[in-house]
Amino acid sequence: MAENGPELSELDFAQVTPAEFASLVKRTPAREISRLLRGELRTRVLAEIFARMERQFRPDAAGSTHAVIRWEITGESLVVYETSIADGVCTVREGAHAAAPRVTLTMADPDFLKLVSGNGSPVTMFMTRKVAISGDIGFASGLTRLFDIPKA
Repeated sequence: MAENGPELSELDFAQVTPAEFASLVKRTPAREISRLLRGELRTRVLAEIFARMERQFRPDAAGSTHAVIRWEITGESLVVYETSIADGVCTVREGAHAAAPRVTLTMADPDFLKLVSGNGSPVTMFMTRKVAISGDIGFASGLTRLFDIPKA
């Protein structure tokens, strides 16, 4: 255990609240995240984050939005997930399924964790090229409002 709580590699992600996760990401340097997110731990962390997207989705904010968002997470290997938003429901699948997603977001592991934990400004991350966006940039700029993102 670290002085401020458990380390990333020690967590049972199913038991960690979004606020606890946000705090952990905030206090873990990017190079440490890159070092730790390897193999089975990386698979578990990404799977839990994407599973939570369905629960953190805010249908009231989505309204009549219909879109597929492709997430390309770079690191030791490329991992792809798609988030489909339609009729007030968010579903997540691993892999590239849609022929043409409305937007594709590509980023490294530490930047992805910062974005989904509320520890990174999406606009700043885009402007500093930590997040690459292809497709509907205007839609991408409003993605964070569609999810209940914790603040650390």
